[in-house]
Amino acid sequence: MRRAAPRPLPVTVAGVYGAAAALTAWALARTLWYGIDEPGVALAFGALVAVGELVRWGSPGEERESAPLGSAGALAYALLGQNAGHATHHGVLQAVAVVLAAALVGAVPHVALGRGPTLDQVARRVLTVAFAAACFQPLYNSGTLERWVGHGPYYALFLLLVLVLTALCDAVVAAALLRARTAFPYGPLLRDELRALVGVGSAVCATGAVIALAVAVAGLWALPLFCVPLLLTQLAFRRYAAVRTTYRQTITSLARATEIAGYTQPGHARRVAVLSRAVGRELGLSESELTVLEYAALMHDIGQLSLVDPVPAGATAPLPAAEQRRIALLGGAVVRQTGGSAEVAVIVERQADPYREQPLPARIVRAVNAYDDLAGAPGGPGSSLSALEQLRLGTGRDYQPEVVESLARVLAKGCLTLVAPG
Repeated sequence: MRRAAPRPLPVTVAGVYGAAAALTAWALARTLWYGIDEPGVALAFGALVAVGELVRWGSPGEERESAPLGSAGALAYALLGQNAGHATHHGVLQAVAVVLAAALVGAVPHVALGRGPTLDQVARRVLTVAFAAACFQPLYNSGTLERWVGHGPYYALFLLLVLVLTALCDAVVAAALLRARTAFPYGPLLRDELRALVGVGSAVCATGAVIALAVAVAGLWALPLFCVPLLLTQLAFRRYAAVRTTYRQTITSLARATEIAGYTQPGHARRVAVLSRAVGRELGLSESELTVLEYAALMHDIGQLSLVDPVPAGATAPLPAAEQRRIALLGGAVVRQTGGSAEVAVIVERQADPYREQPLPARIVRAVNAYDDLAGAPGGPGSSLSALEQLRLGTGRDYQPEVVESLARVLAKGCLTLVAPG
């Protein structure tokens, strides 16, 4: 059997990777040729970045930064001008080389376990460190920054300004990479990245500035002291992530109850959840709204467990409107009784209403559920087009036209391959 040819990288992804690779090669070559300035300082910050990588959280493919301690250390080294009152001279390229080498060392155990950083994360780390260092090091080493702002409060404000610009540039690059891979609208993706900066991103930037300022006055002994708050924050976020993972597993298990009991077809809830999330992304929902939508899509058929006689093939789309509403209301009650959020319950309850009376997430769930029911999950040749045509015929009352067309665009992009049965 012939293997399928690998898909070429999108132009944006190839451009970002190319820029990061060229910058990395230049930085490593220059550092190896001329040697390392202030090796003790480089070793200390390199160790901090490596430790940050070792205690990272997350999973392969995660879009956002999952090693905040390492990021804070990398930004602090890029913005370091003094060590205990003595000027440093490591420059932009050494900052890139040290941070990248330390990050790779710290990532070795994760790579061995199959959950190391993605190429997107590595490229973004290189570019953000280079941007921050390029905004600071030439101005500081030439004395221009001292003439402009001195070493008082304006100096700290300048560091914060550089970090804010760096965070914004990273968000722009992250959204561009995701846009190139998914073809989802760029605006909502960028908005999600900017919202993420308010949480861990702001803590990373603030800690990076504080570390750079503290080392300038107190020396390298300030590193462990000022990293403790961020490390504690990271541990708290890991606990929060564990709680969210447990909740998601509970929702998934409840959603499979209808399949195990024979009320719905295998994989139906998962297919509806995957497609609903993709349609929601296409329509510009935020990350938090997408999470609620996904949970509601997983639970949308849970009301069928209250039926005495199962619906044939578990397909609710062909049922009379009154029967669809009864099942939806039963599902919402089950969600509330099992401790689900009120937002999820409302979407499940409203999924059978006429679309003009529904919130947008309920419109999405209704259209995607009907598509999967009509397509036969998935059926033979032409069943997908036939199902979409039936949805378009129902846009007068049952399905919002914009949602149906968004679903068609998602399917055209190949998202149907993500929702295979099982």
